[in-house]
Amino acid sequence: MNSNPNPKWFPDTWREKPIKHTATYTNSKLLDESLSKLKSLPPLVSAEEVEKLRTQLAKVSRGEAFLLQGGDCAETFSGCNAQTIQDKIKIILQMSLVMIWGMRVPIVRIVRMGGQYAKPRSSPTETIDGETVLTFRGEIINGIEAKDREPSPSRLIDAYFHSAATLNYIRSLLGSNFADLNFPQKWDLDWVKHENVRTEYKDIIYRLADSFDFMRTIGVENTSEDVKSIDFYTSHEGLILDYEEAMTREHKVPKTSKIQDGRLIRNHLSFSSQTNLTDSVQNTHIQNIWYNTSAHFLWIGDRTRQIEGAHIEYFRGIRNPIGIKVGPSMDPDELIRVLDILDSEFEEGRVTLITRYGANKVEKHLPLHISAVQKTKHEVVWCCDPCHGK
Repeated sequence: MNSNPNPKWFPDTWREKPIKHTATYTNSKLLDESLSKLKSLPPLVSAEEVEKLRTQLAKVSRGEAFLLQGGDCAETFSGCNAQTIQDKIKIILQMSLVMIWGMRVPIVRIVRMGGQYAKPRSSPTETIDGETVLTFRGEIINGIEAKDREPSPSRLIDAYFHSAATLNYIRSLLGSNFADLNFPQKWDLDWVKHENVRTEYKDIIYRLADSFDFMRTIGVENTSEDVKSIDFYTSHEGLILDYEEAMTREHKVPKTSKIQDGRLIRNHLSFSSQTNLTDSVQNTHIQNIWYNTSAHFLWIGDRTRQIEGAHIEYFRGIRNPIGIKVGPSMDPDELIRVLDILDSEFEEGRVTLITRYGANKVEKHLPLHISAVQKTKHEVVWCCDPCHGK
């Protein structure tokens, strides 16, 4: 007998809800073929990686770590090249190193890469050279050129493979000495435009290098994997639910088990090392855990967080840690209603509130939102987005 932690939820139940900012395709046959193809392709991220991020974000929610998220407002397919990817990873890596040095806490690094190909727009059309055309909504939907504005389902497949290429290169970088913290003095700081800031960064980096040199001198080698390499997690706005549904995969886990640090821990009262899992499943209650495998972390945008909407419905059922964009238009009571749906079990780090108010509105709205959350059992991560993801 199967049981679902969300018994009335499945990856497609969002289709029963009203939806905003979705793509409308004229070729339904090609759409079905594209979605069927996506469902047959391998996951881009693993359940174990998602669970590891959940653990790390729980530490952030407790004040034991700090979250750094960065990347483009929207990626382009042309940006899927070695130099661009390497430059972005380098910036996040160097920023995190400086933050660790100054704050003395671990940094959780999430990049808006490997899937951030969609963007909601306020108007469905725009005028170019006197001609009204559909608005460009990201390359997962349509093209930048006016002649390519008709949404094409084949772009869903293109987005998958560009995401896969991006993630593959990120993993290869992190598996090399690119992310080796033993030699920070080899890093360049060309991305820091202001000379005085660059000088401060250089000072910190050389002090780090001196610390590593001292440790090697006294015979303490920095061979720890935490020093030689680090974790990066991918993220994007979960806007196109056709794509997200196709990338949602089911994991069957015994109810007597728990997930800890990305590993399945079995209750030995029910399972032993000699137990055949297939046989045991037939006699054990199973829970179906659903992971979105297109990214480790996904968020709901300010335009798609309607209580009764399709996006809230989809997000409530996936196990990935999720973000919610919070701005001046969100009433504190509405925020709590959203949290009650998306974080019904009150799990640490399950939800990250990504605040974006504007400099002249933050003092009015942020305290109200903080106060409202503090009156509940929700243990969220608070994330400031002053530069819209950049």
